[in-house]
Amino acid sequence: MSADRGHAARAQGSADNLYWFMMASAKAHPHKAAVIEIDANGNLGTVSYGQLDNQVRDFAAALEELGLDVGDRVVLEANASARAIAMLLACSWLGLTFIPASPETADRRILTIIDIADPALHLQAVEGHRAAIPAHVAAARFCEHGLTVDRPPVPRIRHRREVLPTDPAYIIFTSGSTGVPKGVVMSHRAVISFYRGVLHQDIVRADDRVAVTAPFQFDFSLAGIGAALGSGATVVLVPADRIGRPERFISFLHDTEATQVHGVPSIWRNVLKDEPDRLAVLDRLRLILFAGEEFPLHELRRLQCGLRKVDLMNAYGATETMACSVTVIPDPVPDDVTRLSIGFAHAGAEMMIVGDGGQPVEEPGEVGEIYIRSPAMFTGYWDDPAGTRAAQVPDPLNPRSGELVFRSGDLAYRGQHGELYFCGRADSQVQIRGNRVELGEVERRIADFPGVAEAAMLALPRPDGELGLNAFVVMQPGCSASGTDLRAFCAETLPGYMIPAHIHIMEELPLNDNGKVDRAALTAFTQSARHGA
Repeated sequence: MSADRGHAARAQGSADNLYWFMMASAKAHPHKAAVIEIDANGNLGTVSYGQLDNQVRDFAAALEELGLDVGDRVVLEANASARAIAMLLACSWLGLTFIPASPETADRRILTIIDIADPALHLQAVEGHRAAIPAHVAAARFCEHGLTVDRPPVPRIRHRREVLPTDPAYIIFTSGSTGVPKGVVMSHRAVISFYRGVLHQDIVRADDRVAVTAPFQFDFSLAGIGAALGSGATVVLVPADRIGRPERFISFLHDTEATQVHGVPSIWRNVLKDEPDRLAVLDRLRLILFAGEEFPLHELRRLQCGLRKVDLMNAYGATETMACSVTVIPDPVPDDVTRLSIGFAHAGAEMMIVGDGGQPVEEPGEVGEIYIRSPAMFTGYWDDPAGTRAAQVPDPLNPRSGELVFRSGDLAYRGQHGELYFCGRADSQVQIRGNRVELGEVERRIADFPGVAEAAMLALPRPDGELGLNAFVVMQPGCSASGTDLRAFCAETLPGYMIPAHIHIMEELPLNDNGKVDRAALTAFTQSARHGA
């Protein structure tokens, strides 16, 4: 059975499917490079659009034989690669909801995700070694040569015949506030509306080579891959072992002739610290897009100095909307700027600020919570109707319309021209001795101390049960400061209840798989220190 004949009734010729959207260039430009990656021999390899499309069709034909139904979940465990992209597109073609996962993910977390999502199939790259998959879940391995089924799915009746734009495309599992992973369900229509909104800004062009640095299981990776392929550009997959090693990272970007780099700000930290002069070799680079965390301004300014002709763009958003805004950073960043703007929502979306009373906030400088009106809003949290209702709320402007908007939990205020400025999480507000404290405010004050490279704040229980403020600080090379110095600096502008009781000077801040500060590790660090471990 050919892929075309076998899927005619179930794969619609609509752009509102990840496959059709990303592979639109395959017919027009089959020989153009779609993916550049390190091959099995450690050399740079190129996969054309035509080759990628053929791989998708082969995978789709193999998956079709397993008898899965539209809407069935498939755990897709792999590092970023051309074949992993082909597999997710094959799932999309058939209407299978893929759940990206990393081979480095602990067994316990994978089992928790499987327990929550109840997938029909666990897929992993052929070199994977995951053995702890429950017997009731089908298992298979894939490589560029095809699919090997280790345990077939339980036979089922197919109830669906069409793949619709509203069907779930994927589920991303993020950290949940209760400690249980939270599954964000995104439809084809939502994801593609985000792509279209961003591409309307002419961020990715057909002649671009977009270096993607985020791990495969995060939506930041999917955003870069989709924007590149949807524009007819080339995806450059940066291996994890290149990131954090300045010489290898810069050499890889140079050798692949990358024109864009997408990643969290911390991917540039070691370059700026150890090898800033190497930035000069990136003569093809025209744009750096960052997201996921605030870019320390002293590092941002150093990056601009090293890359004078490169535009920097700040992307803001949540997994529940993929992202919401992409804002060009002024070059150079003015000396008096202390906070970067997140600008305005991308085309087709809108951000508003809502106050404590549920009323829109329009006055510049007044802080409220960001609500997002967007067709890119997630469908819901998997098997969590209460969590979904808390995040998808009636439009405050027209509550009788039935329209829902996303309540982000992020705080912001408007500038003089209507642009937004992110200023922390609503749920990062804590009560210290009866006073409300925004941890981000204390964190930014410490970051302003001369010689501070990084700072992170946590409110942790003290022995008496009350919360105490803990600061974790990394100093720039050659600079030193004591906790007393930093506390005195905080006291210059902050009230006493906002001054950290404990300041920990560290060589580096621990990072999680997403490249963000690992606050759980910092909590464990303080507990170990308290008990003399």
